[in-house]
Amino acid sequence: MSEHTQKPKRKKRIQVNILIRMMLSVVIAVSINDMLILFFLKIISVTEWHWFHDFFPYLLTPLFMVIFIFTFLVLTRRIVKDLITLEQGLQIISEGNLSYRVPVVRQDELGRVALNINRMTERLEQQIVKEREIEKSKMELITGISHDLRTPLTSIIGYIELLRTHSYQDKNEYTRFVQNTYNKAIHLKKLLDDLFEYTRLTSVDTHLNLRRINLTQLLDQLLFEFEPIAQENGVYIVKEMGDSPIVTSIDSDKIARAIDNLLMNALKYSLKPGGICIRLKTTPEQITIEVENKGAPLTQDQEEKLFERFYKVDHSRSSEGIQTGAGLGLSIARNIVELHQGTLTLNHIHNLFTFQLNLPFEKIAPVANTVS
Repeated sequence: MSEHTQKPKRKKRIQVNILIRMMLSVVIAVSINDMLILFFLKIISVTEWHWFHDFFPYLLTPLFMVIFIFTFLVLTRRIVKDLITLEQGLQIISEGNLSYRVPVVRQDELGRVALNINRMTERLEQQIVKEREIEKSKMELITGISHDLRTPLTSIIGYIELLRTHSYQDKNEYTRFVQNTYNKAIHLKKLLDDLFEYTRLTSVDTHLNLRRINLTQLLDQLLFEFEPIAQENGVYIVKEMGDSPIVTSIDSDKIARAIDNLLMNALKYSLKPGGICIRLKTTPEQITIEVENKGAPLTQDQEEKLFERFYKVDHSRSSEGIQTGAGLGLSIARNIVELHQGTLTLNHIHNLFTFQLNLPFEKIAPVANTVS
């Protein structure tokens, strides 16, 4: 209510300001005009200029108008000056100088116009910066895709060319070429899947298929499928989960993808032989899944960029037995978690890495049959 009562006063402030100056101009013009009339009448009485006495009434109105206009212009010169400042400011901004700000020296409507011009300019500048960042992001996306897809595609073309020209010595070499081509094709498919998943998750049309899920059972199933791959690469699994069912509403496919990305990241960069520890903890407010492993320490800059798309740490840290991805795994995982209103963070102390996935805990009474 207070805002509605103040708005009319604010709108009329400059009108009242101009009206006061107009009234002052009238008073001043009338006063000066009356003084001039008395002065000229005295001159006429002394000089007996009868012709001037007859002509003088015709001068009164023009004289009054001239005095009024001159006085009004003098009294309103500050307002005119501020209007010129606004016009010049708009001219500078329209020419592309978005860093310019119009001076705000008044508290009336003109001052608010200047303030709104500055706000508009600031938002426009931010929008342009954002558009440039989006354009830069698109270029980085294209560059990243081109770089990551070129290597396996080149290898596939090379192996197919060898097979096409029968450039193999025996059946064993033929089989090896075919297997390498297949492996590169699977790698290429995984890169494309990661890219598709990332673009789908960052789309404004992304929706979650929320269902009541036993998260303990889901995590146990993922680890069961992951353990043979870990053993092949000299890594053992340590589970600290408990047996109690934890039932909550999540998109099981997406959460499974996020957890799998964290496990594969830990496998790639774990010291070998070594172990990966998976913990599942709950509080009244949230569910926490931790994936912990030991690896080569990261610099502060590397740690800050770890969740950026297409960012990959030095290949010397990666496992030689595992093909490198497009650098989208952690970015995809964080997007999935944030879609669930959760957080994904990294605690890095020396060579110990702990990725902590936090989800809001929806308390649901345990049921006999849960979806997994």
